[in-house]
Amino acid sequence: MAQHNSTLQKTKWWQSGYAWLVFAGPAIVVMASLTTVYIAVNGQDPVLAHEDSAGTSAKALSVEQKNALEPAIRARNHAATGVSQE
Repeated sequence: MAQHNSTLQKTKWWQSGYAWLVFAGPAIVVMASLTTVYIAVNGQDPVLAHEDSAGTSAKALSVEQKNALEPAIRARNHAATGVSQE
């Protein structure tokens, strides 16, 4: 028994597989997060102008067309906030 205890005390921490298992998990997570940040910064999509299905931008709508969209906008705002704009 005494000889078994002396061999455990002589083993260095880096020779234990459990130590590498404990250190490997957080190290992998840090590398994955840095990779994700790199991809997010360098892989940005370009900003596009908003266009409806007809291909016209929202800025080019006539007054009648904007008035026709008002019920849909009011319904969207009511669904998002629950507050009526009457």
